[in-house]
Amino acid sequence: MHRFQARHFATQQPIEVSIDNDRISAVRELQLTDEDARQLPYVSPGFFDIQINGYGGSWFCSGDLTVDQVVEITQSLVDRGIARFFPTLITASYEALLHGFSILREACQQSDLVADCVAGYHLEGPYISAEDGPRGAHPIQHVRGADWDEFCRLQGASGNRIRLVTLAAEAEHAVDFIHQCVGSGVVVALGHTGASPAQIRAAVDAGATLSTHFGNGAHGQLPRHPNYLWEQLADDRLWASVIADGWHVPDSVLTCVLKCKTPQHTVLTCDVSGFAGCAPGTYQEGDVGVEVLDDGRLVVAGQRQFLAGSGATTGDCVVGMMRSCGISLMQAVDMVTVNPSTLMQEPLVRIAEGEPATLTVFQIVPDMSQTVADSAFQPIATFVDGKQRGGRAIGTTG
Repeated sequence: MHRFQARHFATQQPIEVSIDNDRISAVRELQLTDEDARQLPYVSPGFFDIQINGYGGSWFCSGDLTVDQVVEITQSLVDRGIARFFPTLITASYEALLHGFSILREACQQSDLVADCVAGYHLEGPYISAEDGPRGAHPIQHVRGADWDEFCRLQGASGNRIRLVTLAAEAEHAVDFIHQCVGSGVVVALGHTGASPAQIRAAVDAGATLSTHFGNGAHGQLPRHPNYLWEQLADDRLWASVIADGWHVPDSVLTCVLKCKTPQHTVLTCDVSGFAGCAPGTYQEGDVGVEVLDDGRLVVAGQRQFLAGSGATTGDCVVGMMRSCGISLMQAVDMVTVNPSTLMQEPLVRIAEGEPATLTVFQIVPDMSQTVADSAFQPIATFVDGKQRGGRAIGTTG
């Protein structure tokens, strides 16, 4: 039995949550003064991020990835309030991707922590645009056309846990590949694309349902219209994921995405880099050189225009979305809980008796004017299926 007090993320009501085994056994409202209530942290369903590249110097796409590194990354993420996530492998050689998915499978088999927190895998590339801009930080030498046979081999190595694929709409064989993915139960997203509007429409007709980190992995300059950004914004069949770390897209873009896609079809992701958590400096992972800047940005080494993932984690992006778009905590949290679960057809978690005890407990410092890099989000504890997997001791046990 575990018991703690917090404010409900949606209602702000002070509550006491009791956990027995893997379930919430009771939720009791507390009668506190406003001042006492403000001292309590928030509690929400466990944060779920569908795009996590690594952490602390380790990448899931590394040809040298080890099971121990997967466990270390997972623990770092859980300590930052992320209860469930998709390890994401970006464009790399077939051998590196095969190795990464094989090691992830072993990690899920060997570690209860990894098995509990990893909800599936995300393959981002290698079937993307080779053009500068849309390609982002992905190594050009490994960009290739969509290959269903190759994907099936990777899926077999993963233990059939690849659940999300991001590809460019214009990639060779993209439409047939999308049909085959969707038919096998894999969700397809469009990203790192320089496609024509007609190619975007063809990909969506084939079954693509998400725009990955909308506004990023794009040309620095585009025709004012038509272009692939307008086309994706206008199509109601596409959800959008966004990175609200203060660097990837400006507030106006986040606001437009929210208005076009609605809060119910917008997914927050941090797209955290494998070099997140590292000191400023230049780093190399395989064919990708990345510089961690003093201001918190991660960029492709040697320039300042193209970003190479984020240094922020999911909770930072929750605060960033609130600040950028003026939305409530409930709306922002739904974008890292309800929305990714709905998109990926995962069970929804509510803070109620009998529900799975997968919860994120956190505080937000009052000064919302500071940058995401200053970390207004403060993780307290993370519970996954009733076990406290990360954070500091909270409440009482026994």
